Amino acid sequence: MARPSPPRLLSSFLGDRLALSARPLVHRSAAPGSRRVAYQATRTLCNLVDILFNRSAFYVRGAHVDPQLKVFSENFRRSRDDAAENNPRLLRPGKVSPRLSVPNHIKLPPYVNSRQRPGVNNAPEIHDEKGIECMRASGKLAAQVLKFAGTLVKPGITTDEIDKAVHQMIIDNGAYPSPLGYCGYPKSVCTSVNECICHGIPDSRPLEDGDIINIDVTVYLNGYHGDTSATFLCGDVDDEAKKLVQVTKECLDKAISICAPGVEIKRIGRTIQDHADKYKFGVVRHFVGHGVGKVFHAEPVVLHFRNNEWGRMVLNQTFTIEPMLTLGSINPVMWSDDWTAVTEDGSLSAQFEHTILITKDGPEILTQC
Repeated sequence: MARPSPPRLLSSFLGDRLALSARPLVHRSAAPGSRRVAYQATRTLCNLVDILFNRSAFYVRGAHVDPQLKVFSENFRRSRDDAAENNPRLLRPGKVSPRLSVPNHIKLPPYVNSRQRPGVNNAPEIHDEKGIECMRASGKLAAQVLKFAGTLVKPGITTDEIDKAVHQMIIDNGAYPSPLGYCGYPKSVCTSVNECICHGIPDSRPLEDGDIINIDVTVYLNGYHGDTSATFLCGDVDDEAKKLVQVTKECLDKAISICAPGVEIKRIGRTIQDHADKYKFGVVRHFVGHGVGKVFHAEPVVLHFRNNEWGRMVLNQTFTIEPMLTLGSINPVMWSDDWTAVTEDGSLSAQFEHTILITKDGPEILTQC
């Protein structure tokens, strides 16, 4: 079916998760009023950095917003607030503690404490032997940190406490927590609970029995980023949630298995979508995988749904695959913090992610212990 209008290129946290979608992202404010924004762009990404990191300027500095969209956003905010009164499990923003410090001896990514927006590499991250070893080291540390973070998941612990523990382990190993300070992100890890699709900011909310939580860890070690995430079960989780988590992990594993030099990148999305469809789970389109290495975010844009985008995998290339599946709506709503993306209907979402290296023998998962 032909699309009725040009695709919209949407951006969110860390500048990496780009996707082509026929529906714009909704922004929800905890205070009265909300914002909604979408960007029109071509796949040439000729002005990628401005698109990625000037989003606030777009909708704060007088950009035109369709009045119908304003009405939709306001009605959505009211309906969700009403639903929250009857469903205390729906997420609400908690208290965010001050940014944690990093020792002076740790090497900082170029974007930290810079007045300039982070650069985005429009070329793929392809490495020589030294670069590959550095990627293996950063990936291994990220995997170890994520494994440790998973052991902390239990009813009663706050996501802020998880963030502090993760932060300490990363700096103890001589690395920098990549999210910290990236485009203003205030924490060292992302913690996305229940209906949060991705980029949840750690705060004072304690985890509850029956929650699911995605923990997204990225470390910057010796000048290279390693990026990974997993969804963990907290206490006694119901079967439906367990199935969602299991199938999401299977989607990632199946997508990785088809990777090799020369393979079309679009096969990743088809593989994920085919498996998710078997269980009638939704595949989120607004957030995508990305090249990773010396820079946090680079080409290629890795779509997790069926698509006809161009591009093939290259020997010694590194990128992430990070599918997000939902029980219900695949449409995200952005909180007023401009990071936290939740499902518009409050349905659960799960995500898994690995950084992989394309070798002559196929994929090498860099982010596993």
